Amino acid sequence: MRTYVFYILLMLTLFGCVKSNDDFLDRSPSNILLDEQVWKDEVLVLSLIADLYNRYPDYQTIENWSEFAAFDEAFASESGQYGRHKNQQYGYGAWGFWDYGYVRALNLFIEKCAKANQLKPASRERFLAEARFLRAHLYFELVKRMGGVPLVLEPLTYDYKGDPSALRRPREKESAIYDFVLKEMDAVMQVLPDDANIKSRATKGLALAVKARAALYAAAIAKYGATTPQVSLPGGEVGIPASMAAGYYQTALNAARQLINSGKYALYNKKPDNLSDNFAALFYDKGGNPEVIFVKDFKLQSGTVQEWTLANQPRSLAEEQQGGRLNPSLNLVQSFEKLDNTFAPYQTNAANGDYIYYDKPEDMFAGRDARLAGTVILPGTEFKSKKVDIWAGYILKDGSIVTANNFGGQAMLGGNRVQVVGFDGPIDNLEFSAQTGFYVRKYQDPAVGSGRIGTKSEVWWVRYRYAEVLLNAAEAAFELGDPNTAAGYLNQVRARAGFTIPLTPADVTFDRIVHERRVELAFEGHQLWDMKRWRLAHVVWDGLSTDLTAHPEKARSTSTRVFGLLPYRIYNPGTPQDGKWVFKKVIPSNVTSAHRFRLGNYYSYIGDDIRNNNPLVTKNPNQ
Repeated sequence: MRTYVFYILLMLTLFGCVKSNDDFLDRSPSNILLDEQVWKDEVLVLSLIADLYNRYPDYQTIENWSEFAAFDEAFASESGQYGRHKNQQYGYGAWGFWDYGYVRALNLFIEKCAKANQLKPASRERFLAEARFLRAHLYFELVKRMGGVPLVLEPLTYDYKGDPSALRRPREKESAIYDFVLKEMDAVMQVLPDDANIKSRATKGLALAVKARAALYAAAIAKYGATTPQVSLPGGEVGIPASMAAGYYQTALNAARQLINSGKYALYNKKPDNLSDNFAALFYDKGGNPEVIFVKDFKLQSGTVQEWTLANQPRSLAEEQQGGRLNPSLNLVQSFEKLDNTFAPYQTNAANGDYIYYDKPEDMFAGRDARLAGTVILPGTEFKSKKVDIWAGYILKDGSIVTANNFGGQAMLGGNRVQVVGFDGPIDNLEFSAQTGFYVRKYQDPAVGSGRIGTKSEVWWVRYRYAEVLLNAAEAAFELGDPNTAAGYLNQVRARAGFTIPLTPADVTFDRIVHERRVELAFEGHQLWDMKRWRLAHVVWDGLSTDLTAHPEKARSTSTRVFGLLPYRIYNPGTPQDGKWVFKKVIPSNVTSAHRFRLGNYYSYIGDDIRNNNPLVTKNPNQ
C-alpha cells in the first residue's frame, strides 16, 4: 500500500513538473526580443540603427594609426610595422571590401521599419532615411574600392529548395552605383533633420556633403580615367565614360553650394590669435564646433575610447611608456608652402656647401602655412604646454657626430658627460622615437589622461567637415572652367591657414587643387581615394624614382620613399656657429624599397570565393 501511494505521489509530482515546464516554455523569453516587440519601441529601434552606424566602414582612421604609414604621409616608428616600408608593391586586395552581410542587415532594417506602424510616423521616417543613407554610403565605399558591384536592395533569402542561382546578381556599371548613391542622397535629405548640431547621425547637411564628394569622385574617374584605358571593363563595371564628367562635376558643385549657402556650417576659428593651435583644436573641440558635419564619436563614460594619443604622443611627454608611433614624412612637411604663396623645399646647406645655421630648431619652419604646425609636432614646439625634445645629436668641427642609441642618451663631449640626443630621438631604428624628425599632432588629445592606458581619449573621428566641402566646390568649379569661383572657395580655406595674399583665378590650376587637399586633409583618410580617382597613384608611387622631389607643388612629382629632416646642434666652442642648429635630410634605415602602385591596384581584387559562388561577377582588370 505504501509503495502504491508512493508511485501515485511520484506521478503527480512529475505531472506537476511537466505542466510547470509547459507553462515555462509558453512564457516570452526575457533575453530575446521578438520583432513585434522591437518595432513598436522607439528606444529599441534606435539601438538597432546605432549598431548599423557602428558597422560603418572606414579605411584609415584614428583607430588604426598604422594605415597612415601605408603611403608617403608618414613612417611607422614601431618595429612590428617596419615591413610597411620594405614591400616592393601593394597587394591587389590591400583595401578591398565586399560586405554583403552589412547590406543584408540594412535591407532587413528598411523592410521591417517600413511596416512598423506602431512607431510615430516622424520617427519611423527618420529611421528609414538613416538606414537608406547608410546603405547608400556603404555602396559608395564599395564602388570606391571595387568598381561596380551587384546592387541588392532587398533582403535575399534562400529557402533551401531548388536552384539558388536566382539570388545571384551581376555587377552594375560603376556609374550606376554612383548614380544610385546620388539619387538616395536626394531622397533622404528631404526627411533627415536639418540640424548642424547633430554630428554622429545623418542629417540633411551630411547628405549634401556625401553627394558632393561622391559626384566629385565619379567626375574625376570619368575625366582622368581616360588616361588609363587599361583600367576599365567593356561592360562598364570599371570605368566611367568621359562624356559624363561635366554632369558629375556640376552635380558636385550644386550640392556643395547648397550646403555652403545654407549657412548651417562654417570654418572653425575659435583661436584666431594662433592659427596652428586653431587648426589642431578643430579636431578635438566638441563644444559647438561649426565645421564638423559627421563623426564617429567616443565617450569615456560609455567606455568607447580610442588610442590615437596613447599611440602617438611625444615619447618624452608620454603619460605611459607609449607613444611616438606615427612620424610624419618630410615629403608631407615640405608640401606646406610659405605664406607668400610660394613653394620651397627645406634648404639644409648654402651654395658653398656649408650648413645653414639657425638659432632655434623651430626657425627652420617659420613663415609657413599655419596648418603645418597644426598637423605636425615640429622640433622645438610644444605639446600639452611642454616642449618636445627632438634633436639627433651634436656635430663637431670635423663633421663627425656625437649621439647615443637611447632616449636622452649621454656621451662625453668637451671633457664632460652630457645629453647628446633628444628624449624624443630621433634615433634610427629605435621605435617610438621621431625617426623622421617629426610627430603627428592632428587628432592628438590635449586632455590630461588621454595618453594613459586606463583612460585613453574620447576625441572623435571626423568623417566629413565643412573645409572639405569648400575644397570639393573649388575643384568642381575649376574643372567646369570657372577658376574665379574656385579661387573664392580656396581662399576661404587658405585664409584660415594664415595666407594674406589671395589666389587669383590665374593661380588656380590642377596642381593647386591637388596641393590644397594634401595639406588640408592630411591624416584624414582622403589621400588614397584622391590619388586613385585622379589616376595619379601609379604616377606618384611609381616604384622607380626614389629621391625626394624638389617640386612639392607639382601633382605628378614622385614620392615613393619616406624622408626625414633631423636637427643637430653644433659643437664648436669659440666660433659663432657654436650652439647653433643645422639639419640633415635622411631616409630611415627601415625604408628599404619604394612604394609601387600598379594599374591593378586601382580596383581591388574580387575573391575567388565570391566569383565561385556567383559566376555573374566579372573579374576586375589587370588581375
